Amino acid sequence: MYKIISLYCLFSLIFNLLSAQSYGRLTGTVMDEFNHPLVGASVILDGGKKGTSTKRKGVFHFSNLPQGKYVVNVSFLGYKTYMDTLIIDTNKNIYIKLSPLSNLLNEVEVGQQLIMSRKKENSLSVAMVNQAFLTENRAGSLMQTLSRLPGVSSMDIGSAQSKPVIRGLGFNRVVVTENGVKHEAQEWGADHGLEIDQFTIERVEVIKGPASLMYGANAIGGVIDLKQIATPVKNSQGGTILLTTQTNSNLYGMSAKYFNRKDKIYFKMHLSLSEYADYKVPTDSIEYMSYFFKLQNNKLRNTAGKEQSAGVTLGYLNNGFSSHLSVSDVFSKSGFFANAHGLEIRNSSIDYDSSMRDIDLPSQQVNHLKVLSNTLWMIKDYKLNIDFAFQNNYRQEFSEAVSHGYMPTPADSLERLYNKNTWTGNVRFEFPKHGKHNFTSGLNNELQQNKIDGWGFILPAYQSFTSGIYVHDKIYLSDKWMLNAGLRYVIGMLNTDAYQDWYATPQTNGSNLYLQRSVPLSRTFGSLSWGVGATYVNQLFSAKINAGKSFRMPTAKELASNGINYHMYRYEKGETALHAEQSYQLDTELSWKWKKLTIEISPFVNYFPNYIYLNPTSDYYEAQQVYYHSESKVFRTGGECSIAYQFTKQFQMAIDAEYVYSIQLSGQKKGYTLPFSPPLATVISAKYSPNIKGVFEHTNIGIDLKLVAAQNSIIPPEKKTPGYVLVNLTAGTGIKVGKQVIQLNAQAHNILNTKYFDHSSFYRLLEVPGQGRNFVLNLQFAF
Repeated sequence: MYKIISLYCLFSLIFNLLSAQSYGRLTGTVMDEFNHPLVGASVILDGGKKGTSTKRKGVFHFSNLPQGKYVVNVSFLGYKTYMDTLIIDTNKNIYIKLSPLSNLLNEVEVGQQLIMSRKKENSLSVAMVNQAFLTENRAGSLMQTLSRLPGVSSMDIGSAQSKPVIRGLGFNRVVVTENGVKHEAQEWGADHGLEIDQFTIERVEVIKGPASLMYGANAIGGVIDLKQIATPVKNSQGGTILLTTQTNSNLYGMSAKYFNRKDKIYFKMHLSLSEYADYKVPTDSIEYMSYFFKLQNNKLRNTAGKEQSAGVTLGYLNNGFSSHLSVSDVFSKSGFFANAHGLEIRNSSIDYDSSMRDIDLPSQQVNHLKVLSNTLWMIKDYKLNIDFAFQNNYRQEFSEAVSHGYMPTPADSLERLYNKNTWTGNVRFEFPKHGKHNFTSGLNNELQQNKIDGWGFILPAYQSFTSGIYVHDKIYLSDKWMLNAGLRYVIGMLNTDAYQDWYATPQTNGSNLYLQRSVPLSRTFGSLSWGVGATYVNQLFSAKINAGKSFRMPTAKELASNGINYHMYRYEKGETALHAEQSYQLDTELSWKWKKLTIEISPFVNYFPNYIYLNPTSDYYEAQQVYYHSESKVFRTGGECSIAYQFTKQFQMAIDAEYVYSIQLSGQKKGYTLPFSPPLATVISAKYSPNIKGVFEHTNIGIDLKLVAAQNSIIPPEKKTPGYVLVNLTAGTGIKVGKQVIQLNAQAHNILNTKYFDHSSFYRLLEVPGQGRNFVLNLQFAF
């Protein structure tokens, strides 16, 4: 017995000694260049096998580390990544001082790190771009700039206004967010733009697929997530000035940004101005309703416009706490192509060709005011985000005062006015990582009030309220495998007001009646959205799969419209019994990277039990064709494919292709596609970046060959659209002037001045071709 006890004690002693020698502890402090602690810095060991973030006073620690060699990686937004190799034997304490990338936290290096992290953690197909991409591809509008991404296109309204389209879905099926808050304009109109200043955007994340789980109702087609919350580092000031011009529309514009930060308080401001003339198309006449209209100097008359934007941001940062308040205002005024608003233009007294910069009738004028507050609390390992916002979208549409049907000549030119107020409140709570799980929950509320005025009626005034609660879990199975799963429940209420014509309509019995266009309507909708997905990532291959259900409330226009849309010359009728639109989608993404070759494939399958669309009928009202909002079962599939090859350090080529197939499975248009279905499109690009030393730096030259197939699968009254080929050129360089670097970027769109038709363009039904040859020049410098 004594020997047994002695052996047990001996083995215990040896085991404890071995244990004490085999494990150690790593403690550290992360500071900025001014020796202030950085709270929330990411600290990773051995490529992600272990990770944490710095707490109060910038401190982090790892316990029970087996003795050995470790690679430590420390990163923080706006600072250069720190990397070192450490030997852990017992207890080790280190001090890490990070160096800033530049005065503003929006550099390319930061963007690339964030892009890789976000793409890995999201099981949906995600495209992320930084400011370098936005600068190199900047076009007339934000969506025209982003349309260079596979699966993303724009519905253009002239040369400087456009709407987002993701995989063939747009309008209220795509959500645009700005700094975490949904941007609320008049998304239902085909001739309504975004009212967002693209010069202030610093980073964009495009989610392709059902994103209602994290972004709320309406995110059926995807999300355009805009970021402009870069924080200046301590004791810094500076800014940028951008000058831009375009030859096709004689556009001239400028944008100036300034920032200043002392310690915990910072200030930012921006101002943007642009003005453009009627734009050119590669044709000298337009046919509309069997009439030919000649164009002077190939200019689309009355498509000139101007935009003005200004904003200020005040921010405060302290240990574990940050908050900023921003106020911005975007104003735009632009004309509509005069010959696109009926044949009355033939009798107009307006001389549209007297000046290419006049903004005559018909026209639109929009002012979008936004007050936004973002606050983040970090309490130990917990994160609490609170967002509040108020938005006012004040939209006026003007047309010549002429009589239509029984409507007499109006007293003024104000055809329609929409005054929309939106109040938003979001709360997001992220729990500390517990084992393999990282839970996030949140609450989103939005209240809207939309008032109307003017002599034209399409949709009534309305009030709406939506509220949603969600929970989401990231499950880290290993450094290569991750699962995502979540649920969201949304309830929404919509109330529309009564509306009566301001003029009397003669009846068959000889009396006159003020027609009731809209009656009071109150609808309540509720739905459960869900999503589940998985990602696998290693050095050479990554894979994603995601299944989800999304939900969208019908709009006031879809439920209660009842009038003539003189912009489209048709009678639009709502359906009060419409159900909430549901969507089920399966997304996958496969990516290979082998030496110099990269391949990415992103297919999807989508099913709508009740897709809501505007259905043309054989009925007529006051000589206008009647369109009814209807529901139909719809099947959609398609995806994107990208192949890139890096021939040398200086030269690379890529091929990007996208395709969407849609078919209605029920209803009056069974067997037809959906409106604005995009055709097969492929972009072949090449980019050369010569290693030039001296005055020039970061020089690049590129060419894009865009091949678009014919779209013969249409739904009346759409017209078949022939295929086309466009050639675009890009070039950019940094010019050293003393200690400053002036960034110069040039683009040549449609260099061959090809006549083509964009199937999703607002003017496609009028046989108006796309924009002709256009040279774009951007000059930017920092101070």
